[in-house]
Formats: sequence, structure tokens, C-alpha cells
Amino acid sequence: MILDNNLFLSGSIVGATVTGQTVTATGNTVSTNVVDLVTARDIGKGEAIDVFVGVTVAPVGGTTVQIQLVQADDAAITTNVNVLTQTDAIPIATLTLGKQIPIRVGRVDPNIARRYLALRYVLVGAFSAGAYIAGITNDVSDTFVAFPVGSNVL
Repeated sequence: MILDNNLFLSGSIVGATVTGQTVTATGNTVSTNVVDLVTARDIGKGEAIDVFVGVTVAPVGGTTVQIQLVQADDAAITTNVNVLTQTDAIPIATLTLGKQIPIRVGRVDPNIARRYLALRYVLVGAFSAGAYIAGITNDVSDTFVAFPVGSNVL
């Protein structure tokens, strides 16, 4: 899996340290990072892309988490929000530490193109813990392994 710091939606990787975005608010939580496409465009033109989501802190409380890739006209993700793709409601018992949730993004022509992309976590119930790392990539690997900066991978 190839990662780009500019395409992280939730959390970050600095050196060998992976830090997830804490998501515990009931209802909808937008990812801490938003991708600015500079101009509104159909991101599905050409090759399909993937969104990877990894659990860095297992959720506690609540019942389900649904993850949506959304687009909007503003960086706050509040104006003309469209859901491009989403997972089913995922029971928290399956969201264990290290779990990966791949989200495939195909052509999105039916939607009007918007400028900003983000993830939205839809939580059902009251959560006291839960954190995720997520980003856009060209493929999702089977397991998530972060290597320190400068590492050679053979």
C-alpha cells in the first residue's frame, strides 16, 4: 500500500508512530483532515481508488460504526454534502485493534462533483473510546505495517 501524507483523512504516521483520530462523539464525526481537490472534479475518472481505515484504538460502548466517504463544497464538510460510498453499519465487536476496513471507490459520475473530500464516521450509541487512521491510496494491502522514515523495503 502506498501512502501519501497529503491524502490522510484521519490520524497520522510520523516516523514509526501511528496516531489515530479519536472518534467518540455520538452521531456524525468528520475526519480531522480534508482533501482539497482545488477544483470540483469527478474523482472516479480513470482508475478506481481505495480508502483504507485502520483501527488504532478499539471502540468501547455504542453498538455500530459506519464509515462514509463524503464530498462537499466547503472544507468544514457542511455545504452540499454527498456520500460517495459507505460501509454497512459495523458492529463494534468486530472492530478490534489492527482491524482494517477497505473501502473501494469506483466511478462517481451520478454525483455532482464537489471540491472537498473527507470521511464521516456515523456512530450509534455512546462511545467512550475508539480511534482510526485512514487515507486514500491506490490499493489496500492485507495487513497494515508502518516502517520508519528512511527504511528500505525489499
